Amino acid sequence: MGKKAGYHHGNLRAALVEAALAILEADGLPGLTLRRVAAQAGVSHAAPAHHFPNLQALLTALATIAFERFTQSMARARARAKPDPESQVRAAGRGYLAFARSHPALFRLMFSAGDLDWQDQALQAAGAAAFRQLQEISAPFADLLGLAGETDRRELERLIWASAHGYAHLAIDGKMPATGNPPDVARFLSKR
Repeated sequence: MGKKAGYHHGNLRAALVEAALAILEADGLPGLTLRRVAAQAGVSHAAPAHHFPNLQALLTALATIAFERFTQSMARARARAKPDPESQVRAAGRGYLAFARSHPALFRLMFSAGDLDWQDQALQAAGAAAFRQLQEISAPFADLLGLAGETDRRELERLIWASAHGYAHLAIDGKMPATGNPPDVARFLSKR
């Protein structure tokens, strides 16, 4: 009889997170339980309680990781783009969509407010870092469009976010092409 691969020594928390990520990506949120994570990691069903007292705590840790990876995806795309405001908006949208397509279950989890502990400081910090990407692309684009009022600038942020987020959700739900980029909001707005 073969030996089951799993956690044997070292960092239990990391092993549990790795197991949870694998389950989440394979089976989605409905397939993720602490008992199943323990089994996947090769530990007793009680072992997760040492780091995650409940499923919400584990989901919050996963969402924190997701926001960090999501931010990195947008930042990498922006780093490869030209520095002008329109190129930066387009690049951030491509990074947004690339993450959603590569990690659809994590993407859905990040925005499932009821499943997460939004009082968790690590999650708040990771979410804020992702939001800063939006602010960093929106402010120069608002300047380009001549938007001086705070209300108009916030509306532009929401428009850019809603466009990328809506397209990403439609794409991972199979309602948009499996390849391609999100709508070019920058092109349409810059023609106003």
